[in-house]
Amino acid sequence: MKYIDEFNDPDLARRLLDEIRATVTRPWALMEVCGGQTHSIIRHGIDQLLPDDVELIHGPGCPVCVTPLEMIDKALEIASRPEVIFCSFGDMLRVPGTDRDLFRVKGEGADVRVVYSPLDALRLARRYPDREVVFFAIGFETTAPANAMAVHQARRLGIDNFSLLVSHVRVPPAVEAIMTAPTCRVQGFLAAGHVCSVMGTAEYPDLAERHRVPIVVTGFEPLDILEGIRLAVHQLERGEHRVENAYARAVREEGNPAALRMIEEVFEVTDRSWRGIGSIPASGWRLADAYRAFDAEHRFDVTGIRTEEPAVCRSGEVLQGLIKPTECPAFGTDCTPRTPLGATMVSSEGACAAYYLYRRMDGPAPQGSRVPQEEMNPVG
Repeated sequence: MKYIDEFNDPDLARRLLDEIRATVTRPWALMEVCGGQTHSIIRHGIDQLLPDDVELIHGPGCPVCVTPLEMIDKALEIASRPEVIFCSFGDMLRVPGTDRDLFRVKGEGADVRVVYSPLDALRLARRYPDREVVFFAIGFETTAPANAMAVHQARRLGIDNFSLLVSHVRVPPAVEAIMTAPTCRVQGFLAAGHVCSVMGTAEYPDLAERHRVPIVVTGFEPLDILEGIRLAVHQLERGEHRVENAYARAVREEGNPAALRMIEEVFEVTDRSWRGIGSIPASGWRLADAYRAFDAEHRFDVTGIRTEEPAVCRSGEVLQGLIKPTECPAFGTDCTPRTPLGATMVSSEGACAAYYLYRRMDGPAPQGSRVPQEEMNPVG
């Protein structure tokens, strides 16, 4: 299959690994920003195939995982209202709020529906004009254009029973926060290719220059990731800190102009709280003034909800790359995909879920020990 099979070639993977081994002369720590890259790394054992001097640190690039607890509680409050049809992507249903999740609220009688696009939610609003239809708009730059288009269409068509609960986050400010943290060990980044396919690479050169770190835009297949690591290591060994695009089949420097125009029309930049990390300035989007009437937080008056993370869950440290999932005492015991303490164990892009799914408990995964996919997605 084009763009899939050729990026899984084991012979090419071995050659890339040989070149990485031949290049490395000292320890380096790289962060893959995206949770999709983390799952690919753990699934294929890439971190275990690399030389010992190359460490991969898992970053906060899982949109479900970084959705703050207070936003989950706002979703639960809105979804519980009898006049509401609450729409969400499926991986949000098991994300724990303070004392329950959307799956439980659905079981208690709330009208919570899994959709595959925000436009599905918009169609529901047209079908049920006497109900309030709310779409849980989470994600990085990748999902922002479609969510912006949905609310743009709602205003154009005069559909006033549709709204968004917005929890969008932006990657470059998170990279800035990581690099300025006193605990930072990251020396280079593998940037998320799908984010850059929308936003382009214009925001990264300044970060690379100021923090003197290479940033390599990378895809998600094994060879994509190995090539990204190879380029990052070459830069580090030569003392360079540039932005390189190793995902040219999908990413252009200018990004997607039509998507960027839609984002700019519908959203405006705001400070945003990240689950387990805290507030990061200018790291999110909210609806612009012209679209504020479609903001579910204000429509349902849930702006005052405040929460505290449970102390037992260390997913915030996992998201910051401070610990590996297996270093959390609750991992695989009190915290599993069926009984999650944090979002990193629930999400299909969460680091804890990746370690559990591929049986990366204390060491290399034994052959044939893969957890059935249905256990990772019990709500279908």
